[in-house]
Amino acid sequence: MSSGLAKAPQPATTVDFEVPAGACDCHTHVFGDPEKYPFFPGRTYTPEPATSEELAAMHRRLHLQRVVVVQPSVYGSDNRATLDAVQARGADARGIAVIGEKTTEAEIDAMGELGICGIRLNLATGGTDDPGLARARLTAAIKRMSRRNWHIQIFTSLAVMAALRDIVATSPVMVVIDHFGGAKAGLGLEQAGLADLLALVQSGRVYVKISGAESASNRAPDFSDFVPLARALIAANPDRVIWGTNWPHPGGSGAKSPTALALSRPIDDGLVMNQLAVWAPDAAVRKKILVENPARLFGF
Repeated sequence: MSSGLAKAPQPATTVDFEVPAGACDCHTHVFGDPEKYPFFPGRTYTPEPATSEELAAMHRRLHLQRVVVVQPSVYGSDNRATLDAVQARGADARGIAVIGEKTTEAEIDAMGELGICGIRLNLATGGTDDPGLARARLTAAIKRMSRRNWHIQIFTSLAVMAALRDIVATSPVMVVIDHFGGAKAGLGLEQAGLADLLALVQSGRVYVKISGAESASNRAPDFSDFVPLARALIAANPDRVIWGTNWPHPGGSGAKSPTALALSRPIDDGLVMNQLAVWAPDAAVRKKILVENPARLFGF
């Protein structure tokens, strides 16, 4: 790993509300030394390194005890970097894996023993916007996960999510929707597909992550234009909302090709975390989002 690469971003702003014990960052990634953890040849970007140690330092600054490490697309279904990051945090960590057709049930069982509790369907980064293909992938994932106490995490657009509403609503496996369901802050509360997402959240059939605002906001550095969307999702069902930093904010500028280095976005996670007190002014609701809901979903 080149020593000339920048360090992963660390918070510059102090959190301005009392963070409850057991608070969880429900969406992070770790990128290790590519000599030890080689990237997937079909990746869409090449990230800067972001280590487990840097992740832990960021969480100490934000007073976050627990973490969920999500398998990023750059590793395909090779989950070793994610598994090692989960193991580094011990009982306070859980992981979300990516599996392929060749991933065996024994391999899935082994990952479960190491703290994995769900799988991710990353439709957005791979450019999958065909509802038919999305339905096929989700149906196959539900079939494989139906005997496990795991969940399926989906990263996609509101349009695809709306097309999947019927299968999600009847799924025997809990579904978790990444990053505001792909909603765009500038399109407001009337944007197509948002009503479907709100209905799923209200029904209790899904959890939604209020995370990743940086990729769909027009108001840096704190992404305050997400206030209406966040409040609408929380109001729909505060028992089905979780929060995450999306650290180290991969896929930013600087890449001219998938194999060129893509700089992490220089996000101040303390400043963004302070928006949670705006999105959820009630401390009891924030405790649901930060502690109680993650504990239920991830089995802390």
